[in-house]
Amino acid sequence: MRIADCIRCGAGIGFRDQELCHRCRKRERETALRDLCPVCQKFLWLQPDTGRCARCSRTCVDCGHIVRYKDATRCRVCQRRAAAAMARSDCARCGRRGIIRPDTGWCGTCSRAAPPPLPVLACSQCGELRRKKGPGLCHRCWTNHASRPITQAANLAERLIEPPGWLVEFAEFAVERHCVARACLMVSAVGRLLTDGESQHPQALLERSRTPGRSAGALARTLEAFFVERHLAFGLDQEARLASGRRQRRVEGSPVPLRPAVAAFADQLVRSRERARRAGTLVRTDSTIEGSIAVVRDLAQFLVSERHKSDWSAVDVSDVEAFLKRQPRNRHRRLSALRQFFAWARKSKILLTDPTRSLPPVRSRVLAGDTLTVGEQRRVFRRWTTDLDDVHPHEAFVGILALLHAASSSELRRLRVGDIDVRHRTMRLGERPHPVPLDPASISALTRCLRHRESLGTLNPHLIVTKVTKPRQTPASTAYMSHILDPARTSIKRLRATRILDMIVTLDPKIVAEVLGMNAGGLVAYLADSVDAGRLADRT
Repeated sequence: MRIADCIRCGAGIGFRDQELCHRCRKRERETALRDLCPVCQKFLWLQPDTGRCARCSRTCVDCGHIVRYKDATRCRVCQRRAAAAMARSDCARCGRRGIIRPDTGWCGTCSRAAPPPLPVLACSQCGELRRKKGPGLCHRCWTNHASRPITQAANLAERLIEPPGWLVEFAEFAVERHCVARACLMVSAVGRLLTDGESQHPQALLERSRTPGRSAGALARTLEAFFVERHLAFGLDQEARLASGRRQRRVEGSPVPLRPAVAAFADQLVRSRERARRAGTLVRTDSTIEGSIAVVRDLAQFLVSERHKSDWSAVDVSDVEAFLKRQPRNRHRRLSALRQFFAWARKSKILLTDPTRSLPPVRSRVLAGDTLTVGEQRRVFRRWTTDLDDVHPHEAFVGILALLHAASSSELRRLRVGDIDVRHRTMRLGERPHPVPLDPASISALTRCLRHRESLGTLNPHLIVTKVTKPRQTPASTAYMSHILDPARTSIKRLRATRILDMIVTLDPKIVAEVLGMNAGGLVAYLADSVDAGRLADRT
């Protein structure tokens, strides 16, 4: 009996107080049981164990992808992979698993015939019968051929959309200073820098090529020399960065209560050096600035640990005196640094009085270093002139120059090949106003040193070239020079002091100062207060 019509589909309703027919009511009950599937995003019945619909609950047992058919346990890709794995077995020849060929009984790799070997021909460079690797070259000659990095750079330029014009020139520049393998690695590294999406300007490339740490890296140094020589970039400020890091470590080594003043003093030293550089006056070196900061840091540590003072305004004369007594031989250097610091601190209103003003002046400096006796001089001279098989050319040259010509470590480090006049047997040594004449012993040591430099095949303009400075343009390190005479159990400083002392005793200090390019006042420390009895007239 039809009582009313369904408000949704219009079908007849046989019950009172009903607005929907039985089909629409069933559809609503089913809709209430449905929810949004998290995988297919459809309103379906979700399985209670997986939280997905029935179709999305069927997943592959291997990869987890959805399986289309109800009776399948793997997807199509995994099913093929499993079938291929079932068809494989162990090869009787190589022992690896593979598909065994019925005609040979081996896997596919073992069943295929090996390619024929390359014909053995004579290498166009070394002439040996080898299998050729490159253009008419054997493997060894092709690996060491200088055209490899140049060809690599040319191929890289063809792949780039906008290749720089200096790419092939850089490969030629690198192969002149490094081995072929290192030059190829550098060209590859430059290619990665050119394709990383960043700026291709030479200065930007130079900054990105720098490796983190103390050393900038071989690539950064080679790029710097190449760009600076062709005026494409300003170069790296690696030395300035290292000096800034050393200053910062010295500042951080001071106690926390006294650290702000030490940091401000370090900044003031750097600013004063920049002002002196602009004014054209004598500037402080990095070692001088670092030494002054180190002295102030040591004083700060002494005040906190020994004197229990955490304020610079509480420092008095007794504190400074106690600090200087800890190293009496270094009193002159430490007192000068402290006077400079306290003068700046008083000017900056950090303290009211200068505790170093009332300290007595330092006595006149005298020679306190060790010198060699006549027997020791003969021993080292005989070693550097006769025992040539066991002595390195650098050791003999440095020792002879320091012993006979009072050459310093800085003068020997910066000595260039262009400063040597072989024809007139003279050399320009440091800032000396006159050329230094060379005696036969010095000429012999110089000749050995030049031969050793030629054997390295370097473009470094300096005379003393090491393995580290061979591909560079920089002089040898100070550490190398300080240990170069260790086999002879002496040092450049002792040899130089011995020679200067002998010259001061036998000649006038002004003449010695003119010859060595020094200040006559700096040679007063070498004057002795005793008289050589062998030079006195015989009174009998």
